[in-house]
Amino acid sequence: MSGVAQGAPAYDAAMILKVVGCVVGVVGSLLVYGILQERIMTKPYDDGGSEESFTFSVFLVMNNRIVSMAVAVATLAWMRGAVQPVAPMYKYAAVSASNVVATTCQYEALKYVSFPVQTLGKCAKMIPVMIWGYAINGKSYKLQDYAIAVGVMLGCAVFATYGPTTSKKHGKTAAETGAYGVALMLGYLGFDGFTSTFQDKLFRGYQMETYNQMLWVNACSAAVSCLWLFGDASMGAAIAFIQRHPAALVDCFTLSLASTCGQLCILYTIREFGALLFATIMTTRQFLSILLSCLIFMHPLTWQQWLGTALVFASLYYQAFNKGARGGKSGEVGGGGGDGGDAKDPLAKEMHAEQRERFAGSNRA
Repeated sequence: MSGVAQGAPAYDAAMILKVVGCVVGVVGSLLVYGILQERIMTKPYDDGGSEESFTFSVFLVMNNRIVSMAVAVATLAWMRGAVQPVAPMYKYAAVSASNVVATTCQYEALKYVSFPVQTLGKCAKMIPVMIWGYAINGKSYKLQDYAIAVGVMLGCAVFATYGPTTSKKHGKTAAETGAYGVALMLGYLGFDGFTSTFQDKLFRGYQMETYNQMLWVNACSAAVSCLWLFGDASMGAAIAFIQRHPAALVDCFTLSLASTCGQLCILYTIREFGALLFATIMTTRQFLSILLSCLIFMHPLTWQQWLGTALVFASLYYQAFNKGARGGKSGEVGGGGGDGGDAKDPLAKEMHAEQRERFAGSNRA
């Protein structure tokens, strides 16, 4: 008994350190990712000459995928895991094409809407996930899932209605700029929700390691991005921009590194602590991203917009803790991050599929 009593504090301290490490890893890396994303896409570069804006969103996507692919190869080599593709290549390519379009829409949207609008809009991704889940896999959802979705939609609507939403980058009219931004965010939400649901369907029945999937989805995404860049003749322009502004290369590489580190921390958090801690960390990170963006890049928000933001995150926190309560009954929360809770929660299963796809492909997140 005395040995157990003496060992308990050490175990608690180790567990606390693990939790703190997960929080710092996920929040820190994805906050850096968010700040750099806004800096690259909205602030001009000036290295002693005339100011130029970085406009090559697909180049960012390609860079992200190459870095993630390199990390996957290194990890598989270290773990001596299977490098060969498990599923047919066309399935990886189909998921990758949709993922590249979604991520490009996410970056492009920052040219037309502010970062807080983009981040808050991304919180509404559960809505297309539910729609695609029903359309592709015939999923059904509970009333409380629809209530959470309505709460998020109302919060986003309040935010968009009662205050500035457009990016400072474009000199176009607010209505025109906002329309472009909304269209791009809808494109992001639609393709992102489709990617996660489609991937879950395509890869069902294949036994593959996470890093194997990460390698081949990223390899296909990098190939799709390269074809896109060469197809519209922007590869040369992007490289020339980086040669004129070396600081942009540092930002792009750091962005990709932060994204990949964030996804590795996400995977570890889900495996060690399950859905509740992960969802809580991610929701908190999204709120901190908005707050930090407002402080660094001077985005003024009205009190109505803060109210809309509060409604969105209240809905997301409720979803996280409600999901955790349901998962806890089947041994998910507090265990090893198993999928016991997902079996009885279609929305949770779809959202976990989305996080697996995000780990394999990007960000964010």
